[in-house]
Amino acid sequence: MANMHALHSTSAGGGIIGCTTAYYLTRHPSYNPGLHSIILLEASSIAAAASGKAGGLLGLWAYPQCLVPLSYRLHRELAAEHGGAERWGYRRVECGQLSAIVKAPKVKPQPTQDKPAGDVQPGDTNGTSAPLPVQSTVADEPKLEGKEWEKLPKQDENAASLFQSSPLPQDLDWIDSTLVQEYDEMGQPGATETSQVHPFQFTNAIAELAREKGVDIRSGAKVTKISHTKTAVQSVSYEDRETSEPRVVDGVTDVIVAAGPWTGRILPRSRVEGLRAHSVVFNANVSPYAVFTDIQLPTDYVPEHRARMGQRRKHRGNVDPEIYARPGNEVYACGEPDSAAPLPETADLVQCDEAQCDDLIAYIGIVSPLLASAPIKAKQACYIPRHMRFGDERGPLIGQTSVPGIWIAAGHTCWGVQNGPATGYLMAELLFDGEAKSADIKQLDPKKFKV
Repeated sequence: MANMHALHSTSAGGGIIGCTTAYYLTRHPSYNPGLHSIILLEASSIAAAASGKAGGLLGLWAYPQCLVPLSYRLHRELAAEHGGAERWGYRRVECGQLSAIVKAPKVKPQPTQDKPAGDVQPGDTNGTSAPLPVQSTVADEPKLEGKEWEKLPKQDENAASLFQSSPLPQDLDWIDSTLVQEYDEMGQPGATETSQVHPFQFTNAIAELAREKGVDIRSGAKVTKISHTKTAVQSVSYEDRETSEPRVVDGVTDVIVAAGPWTGRILPRSRVEGLRAHSVVFNANVSPYAVFTDIQLPTDYVPEHRARMGQRRKHRGNVDPEIYARPGNEVYACGEPDSAAPLPETADLVQCDEAQCDDLIAYIGIVSPLLASAPIKAKQACYIPRHMRFGDERGPLIGQTSVPGIWIAAGHTCWGVQNGPATGYLMAELLFDGEAKSADIKQLDPKKFKV
């Protein structure tokens, strides 16, 4: 495509991948707004799905390694060029994992009154922690043992091997140190650097930067069909959700499907689907750490909200929530994935199971008295996009499909925000130069998986 005369590209998806792709298309040396037109179609709004509800963690230890170093560097360069520290909270963070054992006496009552608004500072516990163990008062109620916690696919074996035993840092003062049995930090120089962004702010900022260079962003535009022959794309049809009218974009040369978990709806052969995950955001000002936890609960512990519903515990044994401090007096925490609710038609229709969010709040409150008393800014859910490929190979699909002119950039699992810039950068190279020059991504080729 390096010698093409015109590019009329349509991108499906207004998440981090679609927005970074649009951004880097407009920054490619061959981009000419007089010759090239780029339309970004988003079924709801920019960053309405996982790109706005993720944790925003960036790590040199992420996967797949063919994308990570390039993307981590591009995040740093984007922040330097566009004021990312101020615009989207870009910064370095410390990263560690801890194991904690909670005995019944450590579990204290939680106040029933609403928590006051405002920031919570380290050391201010508001006299509380988490709920009491609850014994059933219903005669002959069957004992519900609960299920094992299922971890998010954030860490692979390579990442786990990079943690090294360390004392609990003194400034990690928002964790109850008396419960911590072990603490490990990322320990190999050059391989373990960790940073973060606020993903909603980052995605929207990148979308706006793309718009300033000529990208036509259409929100409420749900893609319904890609019309093509065996050798070329013809048009893209979409529904204008505001008017419910069908619309068609004709004269399209290239279509980039970057619709996250909805990619499988547009391109069924991609086998990209979604896995729901819940998260909560606390209003608290704490030291900048990303913490992976392993919390052993008391055998008779039942979160207060579960007891109020006449339930016993959802989980037995250990739970593993992830907790990330963020700029702007926020602490983000996420839990396990689930498949209880199917992927809805659009991101604005995602259902949040509030009880699952309350599980997170309760578990984290046990090991962090500060967060136990912190106001809750958000309870939310999103769908993590994953490619259901054969074997144990993990990673997204990036490249041209078996139909010339139809491209895919989707299936990034938990690392979409981390790997968004590299994906967009490489997609721009693929469209304008005819090859990915900045990284070897042959293992991510959609045609390898018959897409």
